[in-house]
Amino acid sequence: MSSRSGSTSLLSPGAVLGSLPPVWLVMVSIVSVQTGAGVAKNLFEVLPPAAVVWLRLLTSAVLLCLLVRPALRARSRADWMVVIGYGVALASMNYFIYQAFARIPLGIAVTIEYLGPLAIAILGSRRRVDLLWAGLAGLGVAALGVEFRELDPVGVLFAVLAAAAWAGYILLSAATGQRFSGASGLAIASVVGVVVLAPAGIVEGGAALLDWRLLLIGLAVGVLSSVVPYTLELNALRRMPPRVFGVLMSLQPAAAALVGLVLLGELLSVWQWLAVGCVITASAGATRTSANREARERTERDQTNTDASGDN
Repeated sequence: MSSRSGSTSLLSPGAVLGSLPPVWLVMVSIVSVQTGAGVAKNLFEVLPPAAVVWLRLLTSAVLLCLLVRPALRARSRADWMVVIGYGVALASMNYFIYQAFARIPLGIAVTIEYLGPLAIAILGSRRRVDLLWAGLAGLGVAALGVEFRELDPVGVLFAVLAAAAWAGYILLSAATGQRFSGASGLAIASVVGVVVLAPAGIVEGGAALLDWRLLLIGLAVGVLSSVVPYTLELNALRRMPPRVFGVLMSLQPAAAALVGLVLLGELLSVWQWLAVGCVITASAGATRTSANREARERTERDQTNTDASGDN
């Protein structure tokens, strides 16, 4: 009896994830997110982007609420304003990037979108080395600019808006994490995002949303783009320094370009690959520099506190 329960526990999802190296979990998470984007883009021929992103958010919101079961106890008005803003940023980020996917190659859209978190990392520091990362990112944008004539300007604009929304999402994510425990803030924000995008998603999707085959594909997009990466990243972060996680996540633009090539047949030019490489390098460098700075500041604070307690 005990051996059977022991073998069952060894085969449980938690045990399997815990046995895998955290780097692998992050890499699978990255591939899952971008594969979900590729599947979503294939859906655009029969289902508008607004409807696809709404199905994605609906799937993740339902599953997160079932898993997390956030307690809606009495909260301050400030708490609700923060989490609602977080939900609006989440919905905007997804809506804008899906609109960009519909118009420009996947890898280019994600590369431009990644300028949002990159800007947060660079602007949060006053070190000279961050000017190098900013210049490298600018070089990537310039490389894209060489061929902007061949890109849909509306698609580029949507990718820029997605970058701004992602920056807001990062800032509001930190504020939400301080007010809500665990993933309860994310679950509530996901519900807010579903409500915000419901008019556009339902109106544009229309009768197609009643097609069970499209609903199943939309469910798959939600699982690939939200549920799987969230689960894997949460598990990886328990066993991996945040700075390493941040550097690995910088590979998202390259993964998007490769998924675009394999699933969608989207070929990037040399200049576009140069842009992807510049943004990846700048993002990885800025993330690592930021993490090192925070570690030094933390060490200095601990040393100051130790010296102060010693004087007492």
